[in-house]
Amino acid sequence: MKNVTWIFTIVCFIIGLMLAIQFQSTQEPVIRDTRDIRELRREMLTEQERRQQLNNEIEKAQTLLLQYERSMDNREEDVTLVLSQQIDQLRNDAGLEPTHGEGIVITIDSLYNDQFVGQARRSPSSEVLRYLVNELNIYGAEEIAVGTERIITTSAFRDVNEITYLNNRRLPPLPLQVHVLTNKSESLHNHMVVSASVEYLEIRGFSVTIDQVEEVEIPGYDQTRRVRYMEEVKEG
Repeated sequence: MKNVTWIFTIVCFIIGLMLAIQFQSTQEPVIRDTRDIRELRREMLTEQERRQQLNNEIEKAQTLLLQYERSMDNREEDVTLVLSQQIDQLRNDAGLEPTHGEGIVITIDSLYNDQFVGQARRSPSSEVLRYLVNELNIYGAEEIAVGTERIITTSAFRDVNEITYLNNRRLPPLPLQVHVLTNKSESLHNHMVVSASVEYLEIRGFSVTIDQVEEVEIPGYDQTRRVRYMEEVKEG
């Protein structure tokens, strides 16, 4: 009889514990992701851009390593020549030299006649331009210039008193042109015509014209690049 009582007590305890756990789980609120589609898309584009940049860096490093190995094996080829070529390539990759080639030109203007609306012809905000540049990079842009400002790895858009700055310089008023260098101009053009960033610009009151051109000029970055967090290592 005592065994039956103990078994009944244990069963009741287990049932009570399960009911308590179930009640507790129903009381806890479900945490949901409250980010909208635009924010998720922006994060996805950023991650895709970072992945593409890493792949490009790995490919360049492997090519450079192969050149050094060949120069060491073949004494007729001077190692200094390889280093000189690498310096020139690094300057081009860093955006310090002007370049040109096929690409697209994006012209951003106001949808409205400012004479009647009473608004200043200001450039799009930093958020909108970052969104546009991110999509350009995802769809195959090689080099980008907004106005006369070359975009490099350290470039940043900033809003100061409702005025947009790039590379610490004020962007010109509308119409604003974005020059894009790419070897896939037709593909990039088709992507950007239906891109979310162009739609975003139009929602903000801007008109966007995208032209595919055979020759686009990209200026070099003409400011002094400040190197931080690096120090020269002395031999010995």
